[in-house]
Amino acid sequence: MHIDKSNGLVKEARQQPSPNFDLRPDETDISLLVIHGISLPPGEFGGDFIDQLFCNQLDASAHPYFREIAGLKVSSHFLIRRDGELVQYVPIHRRAWHAGVSRYKGREKCNDFSIGIELEGEDSTPYTEIQYQVLSDLIHILLETYPGLDISDITGHSDIAPGRKTDPGPAFDWEKLDKLLLASSR
Repeated sequence: MHIDKSNGLVKEARQQPSPNFDLRPDETDISLLVIHGISLPPGEFGGDFIDQLFCNQLDASAHPYFREIAGLKVSSHFLIRRDGELVQYVPIHRRAWHAGVSRYKGREKCNDFSIGIELEGEDSTPYTEIQYQVLSDLIHILLETYPGLDISDITGHSDIAPGRKTDPGPAFDWEKLDKLLLASSR
């Protein structure tokens, strides 16, 4: 994978620009990776609903659940689909709106200094092998490109918003990710 640091885009990702971003308070302060899980509708995979949500194009009448989230202005930097497709919504040096009310190591407003990576999935369904491989490859290149990132500062949405969020959930295998990251750093 290759990141063009001048525009914050990953060359290998499908670009699906979201309008839901703004400037970081300090665009050089990128020091946290947040892993998320998302499925739309909940528990269903495939389709364009995640792209539509992050691009403010979700039809509230397409599914009863969508009426609950209609009007949300959210995004993430990346999505890794179940088949391993990497999608980028927001340039890395910009602030995506993925974390919400959040705190990490005493710092609030995690969107200010984090990169959000969504995995297509949900709390109780195992993520796919290809998702872990693409996630590991992405993390590896992010760590190489952004010196403020450290392998010890990779966390789940549930960890920065406890009681409010549960993703990526118990089905996410942190040990598997750790092993892949260690193997790729050798």
